[in-house]
Amino acid sequence: MPQSVPSLPRRVARMLRTSLFAQVACALVLGILVGKLWPDVATDLQPLGDGFIRLIKTIISPLVFCVVVVGIAKAGDLKAFGRIGLKALIWFEVASTLALLIGLLAANIVQPGSGMNVDPATLDTSAVDAKTGGGSLPSTTEFVVNALPTSFIGAFAENSLLQVLILACLVGAALLHLGHTKVPQVLPAIEQAQEIIFAIVGFVMRLAPIAVFGAMAVLIGQYGLGVIETYAKLIILCYAAAALFIALLAVALKAVTGLSLWKFLRYIREEMLLALGTASTESVMPRVMQKLRKAGARDDAVGLVLPTGYSFNLDGASLYLSIGTLFISQAVGVDLSLGQQITVVLVLMLTSKGMAGIPGSAFLALSATASSLGAIPAGAVALLLGVDRIMDSMRVVTNLLGNCVAVFAVSRWEGALDIERAKKVLNGEHTSGQEEDEESLGLGVPDASDASDEAKEAPVRPGAHAAAGTAPTSQGLPDSAVPAQSAAKESAPEAH
Repeated sequence: MPQSVPSLPRRVARMLRTSLFAQVACALVLGILVGKLWPDVATDLQPLGDGFIRLIKTIISPLVFCVVVVGIAKAGDLKAFGRIGLKALIWFEVASTLALLIGLLAANIVQPGSGMNVDPATLDTSAVDAKTGGGSLPSTTEFVVNALPTSFIGAFAENSLLQVLILACLVGAALLHLGHTKVPQVLPAIEQAQEIIFAIVGFVMRLAPIAVFGAMAVLIGQYGLGVIETYAKLIILCYAAAALFIALLAVALKAVTGLSLWKFLRYIREEMLLALGTASTESVMPRVMQKLRKAGARDDAVGLVLPTGYSFNLDGASLYLSIGTLFISQAVGVDLSLGQQITVVLVLMLTSKGMAGIPGSAFLALSATASSLGAIPAGAVALLLGVDRIMDSMRVVTNLLGNCVAVFAVSRWEGALDIERAKKVLNGEHTSGQEEDEESLGLGVPDASDASDEAKEAPVRPGAHAAAGTAPTSQGLPDSAVPAQSAAKESAPEAH
């Protein structure tokens, strides 16, 4: 007799209990509704998203340190690690420059700011100062010097990824130099610390739906949906340019590794939705690192390329900056020559590298670009204040996919990618050790209520006591029945 299919409400309830994707999607919709219906209440929900981001940020630095140290020590070749870093920087520079050029080409063709005829004198630049906190982007020299740690603890306390990366490289090199015989307990201790951190990630990720709800409610409550109508042409252009760039990433990934970007997007759909909801790629870095490792990328490649990309490979930000520069120039009636647009690309190639972690960095980069040209009033960047938050989704998706593709491409380039394992994982096939990986990610956690639901839905039939968890004892049974019952128990599939 076939088992009955669970009712639709039970299937939906089970999905909401076990699927992070479903939980975050529901939180996203609820956040939009609350922001639209009760904007005053929504603005008070800011701590929900901010608190989650703070918890994630506390994990990132120790996680990156552990992954990089273990990756270097297990790879056993510091020269290979140096090659990975060099190849990653080359990929980053090519990708971000391509993003800048696509943005300039798109803005020249569509002309999103033409016809606005804005008088810069009428713009309130104090809002830009409030957004940036009166800060400034570091120069190239300052950026390089600031990447060097001043203390071991300070790098972790300030959550400076580049400084943590340098420390991890030094520790990994020292472990290789000393060998496992002189410091036999250090590497296992770091590996154990890494497992603890991933367990913490699993705990924190349970709060992700709450964070997405709060962040989305605040966004809609503060800006509303009317801003989309005002800046429709600019918004559509930015997202279309991002779609074109992502399509080029898909072609590059297929050509270099033979992998499908669309399958990979399905593979990280939960992380992508979470990043969209919180407008932060940092919120998903730990999970993405673990998923890239599970998909066949070697530890040292993941540990170096992905965190470095968060500072050097902001493809979505590059698209937005190039389009934004031409938008404000067109809006105030300034026609930039070809030479000036080349200057825009050169300036943004430098300023976009120091943006990570700086409040209002996009406005600082735009102001620096406008000042270097001398033709656009610096205060004109205030035109983008109303639309900047709407662009976060485009920047987050493009930045995250750009960095993940970089991990696969550089890993393949260096011979640090298991192609067969990657294809199996992206196709949804289980590989050895995948269950353990999912548990460390906080996925696939069994829910006791699932078993009770199945027991309620399944019809009771003779001989089904073992499946229902009420197996009789061997007392009073013929001796021949005991082995048969034991065999049935052993052959019964385990619930995951």
